[in-house]
Amino acid sequence: MRRLIEKELVIWKEQSDRMPLLVRGARQIGKTYVIESFGKANFSNMLTINFERQREYLSCFETLEPQQILSAIKLISRESIIPGKTLLFLDEIQECPRAIMALRYFKELLPELHVIGAGSLLEFALNTENFRMPVGRVISLYMKPLSFKEFLLALGYSELDNYLATIELTTVINPAVEEQLKTLLHQYFIIGGMPAVVDSYIKHQDLRQCQILQSSLLNTYRDDFAKYASTSKHKYLQRILEQAPSMVGEHFRYSNVDPDMQSRDLKQALEALLFAGAIYKVRQTNASGLPLSAQINDKKFKLLFLDIGLVKASQMLDTELLQQKDLLLINRGVMAEQFVGQELLAYSDPYLPQHLYYWDRDKVGGTAEVDYVININERIIPVEVKAGKTGSLRSIQQFLTEKKQALGLRLSMKPLAFENNILSVPLYLIHELRRLLNSV
Repeated sequence: MRRLIEKELVIWKEQSDRMPLLVRGARQIGKTYVIESFGKANFSNMLTINFERQREYLSCFETLEPQQILSAIKLISRESIIPGKTLLFLDEIQECPRAIMALRYFKELLPELHVIGAGSLLEFALNTENFRMPVGRVISLYMKPLSFKEFLLALGYSELDNYLATIELTTVINPAVEEQLKTLLHQYFIIGGMPAVVDSYIKHQDLRQCQILQSSLLNTYRDDFAKYASTSKHKYLQRILEQAPSMVGEHFRYSNVDPDMQSRDLKQALEALLFAGAIYKVRQTNASGLPLSAQINDKKFKLLFLDIGLVKASQMLDTELLQQKDLLLINRGVMAEQFVGQELLAYSDPYLPQHLYYWDRDKVGGTAEVDYVININERIIPVEVKAGKTGSLRSIQQFLTEKKQALGLRLSMKPLAFENNILSVPLYLIHELRRLLNSV
């Protein structure tokens, strides 16, 4: 599968002042596959160490001195490591925190060697009490499940993707092409972007098998958290993981997770799931200026789940029934809101931790809420997600008036259009959002 992050890896390889790289992201999103594919295509040789399976390499990092580390690795692996020609890939690096710490010294003492670390639940290791991240000596690259664009490419629709990159406001999309895009979008809502599930669908075209794999992935997440949490804390992690998919798009309240559990314990579990990349917060912001993060209300947020396919699977929605229904309208349009948030994250800067925001106003005489607020080219843009082709834009108009902003965005199944300072973009064109916004 072609992943957009691969081009960032190629750019990193060619940098003269590069730092060791940490590829971060949730479990089972394809980190290992992408790095190994990149290594085989761009280096004379690659040495992969998986600390989870190859425990014998842990002791190589009792020292933090790169040459001593490499000497020990070469004796165990019986492979050569040549700076400039070899990629050293440290997989499941969270199992060896000293290896993360050693990355600093690879930068300082052996910068010509290409080193990449990656791992599942890496954030747990980075946030332990005694761990010190080598700030300024390691660069992080954040990875997500397959976006809709990557989904199109994986299914072989590269020409269709190229066509979408040429669409302008004046373009009239052929009805047959638009119908094909809607069908593919419907498929993505069911299959999602987890690589194993997409790969299974490509090979077998069996949605039932995809659902089994999605359930298996959810169980994998539950099992993983058992390794990183005490028995007493694990039940809170489990409870939020179970409830989070059904709470997408809602104002989060701990009492809605479980009224019999203490909010303090649930809050700690929620933070752990955020570290693991299983969920994201959509934070409330006043949106009166930049940065949007400076005006958030920490007590007000909504949740977004890792992957839309896993949302569908966790809610036990019947796959056969979903093929016959308009997914955008299921659960009050929650699937559309999940999709948009997931897409916005997928196309954001991969070198920065990603954050999502929404805006609301609760005043006497009227309330208003905008699903997302984004910042593109220093412009604050309110975003409303509409599951159908119709729907009022009262909230977005109130935002534009109150914040004195000139441009709003509606994401729905309406055709591409610009009217009354509102840019309407079809959901299947979110990956072209920046270009289209710049055009108006």
